[in-house]
Order: sequence, then structure tokens, then C-alpha cells
Amino acid sequence: MKKFVSIGLLLASSIVSAQSSAPANPELLQIIDKSTKFVVNTPKGSIEITRVMTPCAKNKGWLQPLIPIKGVVPVDEIDVLNALNDKDSIVVDMRVVDDRVKGTIPGSIGIPYTEVAMRMDELGCKKPVTGSTKWDCSKAKKVYAFCNGPVCPQSPMAMAAMTRDGFPATKIYYYRGGMLDWDALGLTTVKGEF
Repeated sequence: MKKFVSIGLLLASSIVSAQSSAPANPELLQIIDKSTKFVVNTPKGSIEITRVMTPCAKNKGWLQPLIPIKGVVPVDEIDVLNALNDKDSIVVDMRVVDDRVKGTIPGSIGIPYTEVAMRMDELGCKKPVTGSTKWDCSKAKKVYAFCNGPVCPQSPMAMAAMTRDGFPATKIYYYRGGMLDWDALGLTTVKGEF
């Protein structure tokens, strides 16, 4: 037990050191859609957890939940790699075109988050009949959705629109890490894809 307390104190001390060496203008945590002051109590006192833009944590935005819509399945890089060669799956980059052309996952298709609810036919759904707002997604593919990373709201917003219009949440697989994690891991990207 003494060893764990020592490790905890060492970790708390490291956090304090890291915080004191941080740039002068850290941001409040942005969680889902609001700024949040988040304070943790440690043996050495209270520490406010903030967010600072770094070369790795380069995206502005709000921390997104791991499961943004009930029924959506969170996935990792291995799942995305396997989905790229699965005929029943489609990996969808839901970022705006300006971001996608700078680099994306090879084999993914681009459907911006603002367009996905109008383009669900590309995901295996049939257009709604006149007078209906719901798509027939009974034969939809499994959609592996991603955007810029854990703070990007684009793919969660697209998933909300998809499910509202009839796409089953259980056929949506959310790669929350997105391009931020993909790049941080040094995985292959392709540029100039629309």
C-alpha cells in the first residue's frame, strides 16, 4: 500500500510540474458543448485540469463521449483496419473536405457531416418515400465513422442526424480517436482525396 501511495504522490507531483511548465493561456475543458472548470483534489492540494494546444493535441473542439448515441459501438484502429477490407462495412471520413484533402485513412470515403443525412443511399439505405422523413436502412452497411479526434463534434453530429432519419445506431461504429490518433500512431494517410 505504501508503494502505491508513493507512486500516487509522484504522479501528483508530476502533474503539478507539468502544469507549471504549461503555456500561460490554458483553456477550460470543453466537454460536449460547454466550458467546464474541472478541479481534482490531490494530496498536495487542488489542481485544475485544463487543456493546452500542443503539436499532438492540435484540434480545437469539445471532448466527445465514447458513445455519443445510445447503441453506437466505439472502435479502435484495429477495428478500422479490419473494416477497410470488409465488404459489409464502409469507413466514412465525416470531416469537411478542406480537412480530408490534407490527409485521410486510405480506403475511406468522404461524406461531410453536414451532408451525411442526405447521402445515406451511399451507406446502403433507400431514400424515403414521398411524405416520409425516415430512410429504409434495413440493408445498410456497417458504418465506421470518424472525424478529427476526441474533441471533434463533426461525426457525433452526423450520427445524431443519421439515427434521427432512420439509420440504426447499432450499425454505427465510432472511431473517436479519428485522424488525431491515426496520425499520432504514424499510420499511413493519403492526401488529395475528396
